[in-house]
Amino acid sequence: MEIIVNNVKYEVIKNVKDALNILELKEKLTDYFDNFDYILGDYAYDKLRLKGFNEKTNKNFKPINDYSKIDEYISKYCAYGCKYFVISKVKSLK
Repeated sequence: MEIIVNNVKYEVIKNVKDALNILELKEKLTDYFDNFDYILGDYAYDKLRLKGFNEKTNKNFKPINDYSKIDEYISKYCAYGCKYFVISKVKSLK
């Protein structure tokens, strides 16, 4: 499934427990996330939290945002059994 948020096309990679709420995502997703290849959205206390991740080939890559460690991030920093989603940037429509 593909979605468009702020003129950027994303592909939904994971949508655990039907977590993706496009209206909430549009409210939270700012230009801060423009340089990330992937965005993880998880819910803590019924609030959406976003975290950006990159592939190692991205010029903005930092080890703290390494996409290959997203499962580790989910297990360490997200509530056990929480609902979450992962989207990846497809291309800019601008």
